[in-house]
Amino acid sequence: MARDYYGTLGVGKNATPEEIKRAYRKLARQLHPDVNPDAEAEFKEVTAAYEVLSDPKKRQVVDLGGDPLESGGRGGGGGGMGGDPFSGFGLGDIMDAFFGANSAGGGRGPRSRTQPGSDALIRLDMTLEECAAGTNRELTVDTAVLCDRCHGGGCADGTSPIKCDTCGGRGEVQSVQRSFLGQVVTARPCPVCRGFGEVIPDPCGQCGGDGRVRSRRTINVQIPPGVAEGMRVRLAGQGEVGSGGGPAGDLYVEIEEQQHDVFERDGSELHCVVRIPMTAAALGAVLPLSTLDGEEELDIEPGTQPNTELLLTGRGMPRLRSNGRVDGRGDLHVHLEVVVPTKLDARQTELLRELATERGEEEPTLAHNGKSGGGLFSRLRSGRGNR
Repeated sequence: MARDYYGTLGVGKNATPEEIKRAYRKLARQLHPDVNPDAEAEFKEVTAAYEVLSDPKKRQVVDLGGDPLESGGRGGGGGGMGGDPFSGFGLGDIMDAFFGANSAGGGRGPRSRTQPGSDALIRLDMTLEECAAGTNRELTVDTAVLCDRCHGGGCADGTSPIKCDTCGGRGEVQSVQRSFLGQVVTARPCPVCRGFGEVIPDPCGQCGGDGRVRSRRTINVQIPPGVAEGMRVRLAGQGEVGSGGGPAGDLYVEIEEQQHDVFERDGSELHCVVRIPMTAAALGAVLPLSTLDGEEELDIEPGTQPNTELLLTGRGMPRLRSNGRVDGRGDLHVHLEVVVPTKLDARQTELLRELATERGEEEPTLAHNGKSGGGLFSRLRSGRGNR
């Protein structure tokens, strides 16, 4: 599977070059090794994604489903019938084929058939409770793995690669063209061996000479407590195996956090709304509240006002540091909403009128403005209320 360059920078596929640059600069400031020594791998990944998406030609390859940084393809020998003659070319090889790798006959030599594999990405849905406690999940991934028949060599049993007759093992061929400057010598990858300098006369019947096959497998991943939406867990060496049996890339598990029915998350802080009747707000009460840690008692003081916020310390989400360690927990913010009844029967109305009479609350009163130096009306007239 191709790398998710847009996801790495956190931008959409329709992002403008300016948006891509801003996203990269923001991530680079956070992940630079001078600032965050533990994020060197992430910094390299973000930089590679920016280099690809900031290049219109490479970005076009990504939009077509390819990977401009993926080296190699099928490694079958000789460019035989039925094969894709360009499947072993990377983007640089195609450009070299059109414009020449260099001049004056200076060759770069054959390239190795063994190439490193690319990274892979898989997304994992998690509940808020799982994000808080961490979890161990079994994931099914579909990636390129080492061919167990040829063990990455690409050759059938008892055979081995031979030197390419076309390029003589150099991996490139030269051509001479006349111009007003004289003779110009250019070099390009050999079209027969695709730049490897050797061909496989009898490819492996299982992988076709590539040294790898696609396979579905199951792996275990340990998700630490405190992960959040968009975070990635890196599994080293669990990505795509490279062509020719090259080392595998990494597998990144990206967290997709499901919305909770009660709690709203803000980093390590949790928020919830509790609705209480006006009688409970006036008289006080002790209410049960279900948190991530179990049942808690919520103490409502007598005379509690609307929009009061109660703080339950240490009942929020674990704080996850960049090195994967948990550093304490956030808090749970309980926002109290006082519910005023909208329909009263005759008896309830009579009781409330008696209470209002007893408290001298028969007529509404205007609130005082305090000692701020003038009321709201005077401040509006003077223009100070609009500042």
